[in-house]
Amino acid sequence: MNAVNFFSKEEKEEIKAAVKEAELSTSGEIRVHIDNHCKEDVMDRAAWWFGRLNMHKTEQRNGVLFYLAVKDHKFAILGDAGINAVTPENFWDHIKEKMLDHFSQAHFAAGLQEGILMAGQALKEHFPYQEGDVNELSDEISFGGDKE
Repeated sequence: MNAVNFFSKEEKEEIKAAVKEAELSTSGEIRVHIDNHCKEDVMDRAAWWFGRLNMHKTEQRNGVLFYLAVKDHKFAILGDAGINAVTPENFWDHIKEKMLDHFSQAHFAAGLQEGILMAGQALKEHFPYQEGDVNELSDEISFGGDKE
């Protein structure tokens, strides 16, 4: 099992649908990135992908990255400066705990979906959809560079 086929086609569609639903009423942007391995600190790796995916280039700096390293059983949620400035300090920890409840039962797609929708609620509260908002980032799941 590797990053590309960790989720079934149906699960990938459900995750993508959660991203679309979470972004419906906000100008915020959510991305999901799946790697095979993360040999370094998971937040450092997530930050590297955040930059690589140009998530820091959203107009209101309100992007959120859900990062998973499937073979090393690591994950992180990384919010940009705009969303981090308006959410409580432990906000992402609360979402991670909810996701871990699912992950501990091997319900990875469901965990991601719940986390995405929770992030969407925060984005909606602090960055509501405004007329003319455009989807600045792809809703597609991206996959890491290693091919193991």
